[in-house]
Formats: sequence, structure tokens, C-alpha cells
Amino acid sequence: MRTALKNQLSRAAAISTASSSFNLSGDRSILFSRFYGGSEPLAEKVEAVATPRDASGVSYGMGRALAVRGVVVKDKVYHNLKFTELQNLGASTVEHLCGLPFHVRGNAVGGAPEISKAQFKKILNHVTSHLSSMSSLFVQDGAVGSFSKCDAKVRVISDSSSAALSVANILWTTSSRAISHDSCPVTVYIASSIRSSVGDTLGLEASHGCAAVDIESSSLILCGRTFSDTNAVKKALGALTAPIISARGGIPLCGRLLVAGDSVILLFGLDDILERCSDLCEALLSSDAGVVWSSHGIAPFFQSGALARPSLLKKPACIIFATSDSTGALPLLSKLSPGQAAFHFLAGYQDGKFLPVYDKGPSPIDPLVLAKVLYSQLKDNGIPSFLINISHGGKHIPCGELIKLVKSTLSSGLSESKPGATSGSKVRDLKGKYKSFLSGKFQELPKEFSF
Repeated sequence: MRTALKNQLSRAAAISTASSSFNLSGDRSILFSRFYGGSEPLAEKVEAVATPRDASGVSYGMGRALAVRGVVVKDKVYHNLKFTELQNLGASTVEHLCGLPFHVRGNAVGGAPEISKAQFKKILNHVTSHLSSMSSLFVQDGAVGSFSKCDAKVRVISDSSSAALSVANILWTTSSRAISHDSCPVTVYIASSIRSSVGDTLGLEASHGCAAVDIESSSLILCGRTFSDTNAVKKALGALTAPIISARGGIPLCGRLLVAGDSVILLFGLDDILERCSDLCEALLSSDAGVVWSSHGIAPFFQSGALARPSLLKKPACIIFATSDSTGALPLLSKLSPGQAAFHFLAGYQDGKFLPVYDKGPSPIDPLVLAKVLYSQLKDNGIPSFLINISHGGKHIPCGELIKLVKSTLSSGLSESKPGATSGSKVRDLKGKYKSFLSGKFQELPKEFSF
């Protein structure tokens, strides 16, 4: 056991050493050293050999690589088919579901109920046995994050061309060689023809199927129709890939990007606004909350299908936190110091509720560590940050006004206030709520963090 642990830690250290020179701060070394035991190098060595395909897209070199992942090829495997090729094999657009539950195993913070190691193993064995019984399998390769030096490679193994297409459509394109040489790829197992039987066996909610994540083995299982819940799949992939992205020099953040001329604005906390503001959706690079920030630039987690938009952008010109306070304690627009930005980022305040680092999904990252990393980047790079109160005056800001306000933060002549600059019972009450929540959730905040 000691030898296995030593090898696991060595593998993690090697990944971290080989990453870019982007400094995530000293906290990075304690974040993710335990998350790289899921994929054995044997699979990658086997697959490094060229995998020729015939005219129909059938691969002749995938058998041993899939066997390492527990899937035995019964007949044929289609590998990295194009959209039209998948269509010719029966792929079609499926009705999108939303709100389906998925279960998480591993060191994750919030966002989904947990399952045990034994439960996940039982589901995995059931699914790999099912996939091994299928005459045709579909393997699609992709990545979360568009820049190869700090992305996370993903391999999808499916029993359905439609399911393979659905998940592959949200991933950035990467080569099978990149998957072969990757030290810790994420594996997605899709058993679309298994319905509720797996979940029922384990006592899990499974009316449309069962979805399970194991962060420590970098694995995602999708049974039944769960693959069609795109938002849930993205949250699961975000949780799985966050430690990999971080170890490679990227900061995984639950934010969105807006391109204004030659500038990039990083936005946090817009979920409720996007539902009623189509103009803002069109202005964003992607409506999905998820970006990778590194020394190379900033990029969305997932592709949006907007081919004319860039996949990698320069560092943000400014950062905006959209909060919601209808009490009048916060002004419409506040300029923040790096310490204030980290403080409000960590709290994620929204009208009486707190959503640390604005992340609704499960995450293996300690929010406080992520806030410290963001603080360092703002301070070291001199990036200005702002707090916008979207409920100023007790009602939501109109969409057009919000977009103008966001873009105005790029102006050097902008007039702004400071959060808590005014006194009064409303401000004191709000500060008390922040203090009560943060002190109860986090043992000790850095002295630089302030309201």
C-alpha cells in the first residue's frame, strides 16, 4: 500500500512540475495530490500505437485500451466519428432533460448527494458489463478547456451514437494521441439502454436513469437518459476536471466571459439574470458558468458552438461580481480592492443566501483556497474588480442598463462607491450576515479579506 501511495503522489507531483509556470500560490500543493489514481499508464502506452480506422470509422486498436477501463469489445468500436458519420449510424437529437440528480463520491464540497465507494463500484461493474455485451461501442475524445497546456482530456465510451454525440458536442476537440499520452484522462461511461435498474438496486432516485461521479478515479457514469441533462453533465465534468486543470497551471472558476471590443470581462453570479436577459446571453462568449484562467489567457470550459468566437482570450481587463441586495445596504456599483474582491467572491451573497465562489455544483476545491488564489492574481496583475448590485432599489436592473453598466467598468473615468462606505443599520446588518456565515464555514480568513 505504501508503494502504491508513493507512486500516486509521484504521478501527481510530475503533473504539477510539468505544468506551466503560472503560480497558483503555495496552496496548490495541498489541493489535489490525491486525485490521480484512477487511470493506469498501461492504457495510455497501449493506445499510443496508431489506431487505424476503416472507411466506416471502426477502430482496430481500441480493444486493449478499453479493456483497461473494464470494457471488453464484443464486436466493433467506432472512434471519433464526425457529426454526419454519427447521424448515419442512427444518432439523433434527443429531448433535453433538466434537474436530474447525480451522486458524487470523493472529496467534493456541496452540490450533490454522496455515494459510497462500494456503491460506485457496483454501478461501474454493472455498466462496464453492459457495455461489454454491446455489439457496437462509440468512443469520442475531447477536452474541458480549450488550451492544451492546462486542459483536462476526456474519453467518452457509449452504447449509443446519440448519447456519444450529445456529450461530445460540449467538449473541445482533441486528438486520440493527446488522450493516449495524457497522465490522468477523465472517463465517461454511458449506458443509455440501462434504465432505472442500477439506481433501484442501490436505492437511488432513478426515474430517468442514474448518474454518478467518482472524483478520485476521474470517472463519470451516465445511465438511461441522464446524458441528455446537459447542465448536470457539465457540472459533473467541471467537478472531475477541476483538480486536473489546477495541477496543470489553470484556475477553474465558475464565471462567464464577456468580450467588449479588445477587452475581456470576467463575470460571476448571473444565473437568475440570464433567464430573462437574452441580450446579455448574446454578449457572452458562452452562457455556461465555467472558465479556465492561466498564464496563457482565459477560456471557457466547454465549447458553445459559436465558431466565430475565440476559444482562448487574453487575461481579463476587469472582474465583476453580481450580487443581489434589495435592502439598500449596497450601492449600485462598487469598486473593490483585491481583498474585498476575494471576500465577496468567497461569500457569493444573493439576497440573504450565500453561494461560496458562486459555484452551485460539487467541487473538490476548498472555496477559501480558491479565493486566496484569486486574491493573488488580482493583486499581482493589478486587475480592477467591481461589485454590481443587480437588485438596487429593491428591483432588478433592466437588462440593457446592466449591459451598459458592465461595459462601463472599462472606463477610466467611472464614478463608483465602496461597499459599506456608508454607515447605518442596513450596512451593519449585512456585514453581520457576512461575518456570521463566513466565520461559521471557514476557520480563519486572511487579514486582507474585508467587506
